[in-house]
Amino acid sequence: MKYKIDDQIPNCEVFQLIDGNPKKFQINDFFKDNKSILLGMPGAFTSVCSNKHLPSYKNNIDKIKSKGVDKVFCISVNDPYVMDAWAKISKVENEIIMLADPFGDFANKLGVLVNKDAKGLGMRSSRYTMIIENKVIKYIAIEKETGICELSAADNVLSKL
Repeated sequence: MKYKIDDQIPNCEVFQLIDGNPKKFQINDFFKDNKSILLGMPGAFTSVCSNKHLPSYKNNIDKIKSKGVDKVFCISVNDPYVMDAWAKISKVENEIIMLADPFGDFANKLGVLVNKDAKGLGMRSSRYTMIIENKVIKYIAIEKETGICELSAADNVLSKL
């Protein structure tokens, strides 16, 4: 990861599906004037993302909010339609804001873009969780492998809030 604690997160375009249509946003706008958690995931519907990382935050959302977190975001190198479908199937659409990084621009700027061609996934993001306050990174937990969710899981990050 190129970025570290006390750095401002990089800015670039990300997408969200709004009323059935993809809409572009500048990622920095989401983190202005608030305390947020950003979940970086290798891919929607992948096993560890769907069975461990995302549910760990869904199941702890009340504890997270009680620690002063305003918003929880999830970003992946997927398109906005996939991210929206994943939110609905995972039942997080009212709790976790799903962001699409379809070209891997944000992951590349962070320095977490990884090649997963051997698994048929193409370029993806490493698995990480960040605590961000007013666009500034206050905590980072990045996994050594995309198939691991320990440091980045909610149980571990809760103690850092």
